[in-house]
Amino acid sequence: MRDKILNTATEMFLNLGFKSVTMDDIATEMAISKKTIYAHFDTKTKLVQAVTNHLFENIDQGIKDIRAKKMNPIEEIYEIKSFSMKYLKDEKTSPQYQLQKYYPKIYKSISSRQYELVQCCVIENLECGITTGHYRSDIPISFISRIHFTGMMGLKDKDLFPTEEYSNAKLMEYFVEYHIRAISTPKGLKTLQEFLNKRKNINHA
Repeated sequence: MRDKILNTATEMFLNLGFKSVTMDDIATEMAISKKTIYAHFDTKTKLVQAVTNHLFENIDQGIKDIRAKKMNPIEEIYEIKSFSMKYLKDEKTSPQYQLQKYYPKIYKSISSRQYELVQCCVIENLECGITTGHYRSDIPISFISRIHFTGMMGLKDKDLFPTEEYSNAKLMEYFVEYHIRAISTPKGLKTLQEFLNKRKNINHA
């Protein structure tokens, strides 16, 4: 039952927002009593904490599975982007923003873990890209990985990037291509263009 509550709450929080969804809403959705939920999570804050941990662990595992495929570094970045956005429902309710506003302690904790995950993932991707000749050998790896994380977090600022002008999917698309073009060798740019053309053809098929 705990897992069922966790899965339902995760789905609802991502679709409707951490603030909007109440314990009553989750109970109604599951056709169970609120008491049953409180038997496993005695406050909404504890449920939010469990959901964010659940999300983080699943995304971490998903990224590990993608990286185990040993694809070229440029395809790997796009694969990870697609997986993360699909898993987070394209962040249509800006859950990260809501978490920061209404559950700052949980946000701070998960952001720290997120930073470590992204740093590790980006640094290894950069090192791999240099080895395969897709990325320039003179790029400052630590700086690029930090800029990448800062940029990703900045995209979530709805004052800078209002939803009516920029969808999350389009923002991520711009950002990833911008990142790759900034660090690529001619070989990397050729691989990027081939990948984008192939994907365009698939989408138009």
